[in-house]
Amino acid sequence: MFTGLVETIGRISDVQVEAPGVRLTVEAGDVAADAPLGSSICVSGCCLSVVAIDGPRLTFQLGPETLARTTLGGLVPGAGVNLERSLRLSDRLGGHLVTGHVDGLGTLLSRDESGDWVTCVFSAPRALLRQMASKGSVAIDGISLTLVDVEAERFSVALIPHTLAVTTLGTLAVGGSVNLETDLVAKYVARWLEGAP
Repeated sequence: MFTGLVETIGRISDVQVEAPGVRLTVEAGDVAADAPLGSSICVSGCCLSVVAIDGPRLTFQLGPETLARTTLGGLVPGAGVNLERSLRLSDRLGGHLVTGHVDGLGTLLSRDESGDWVTCVFSAPRALLRQMASKGSVAIDGISLTLVDVEAERFSVALIPHTLAVTTLGTLAVGGSVNLETDLVAKYVARWLEGAP
């Protein structure tokens, strides 16, 4: 479990195909300092297990499901990723409950800059938009954000200068894809309203 408060931007140092998956190595800085083998790290919104450690470099294995449902399969050396270590029960919950289980992909449709602030509009699958509400929470590439407006085919978030400076959203270009995770409570409410057994 995570909070959606990014600790650092890591850099991809190596990508190796291990059919049917991929082995991804990340320069993780301080996040690697106390990460034991098998620990869970949120990598741009996706919960991954550490399979190898080499100083500040953490290695993860991505299976077919992860490659099909996230943006991680398109990463190349030098690309930035948002990193967050998993919660301890004694930690403050500064963002919202983020599982690191990506629900789907979104696309950045526009960036409206107003001084140091930016409002971003994203498209998303309708099934995910039904689980979003204005002033509710969403995780975009592992970043806990408050929804501004939610419409039939898009949603918006307002980014403060700090978020732009310490996450990959600061450099995300229009047309770029992101990993989305809707609010955990919203998922269960939606499931209940569907009348599922």
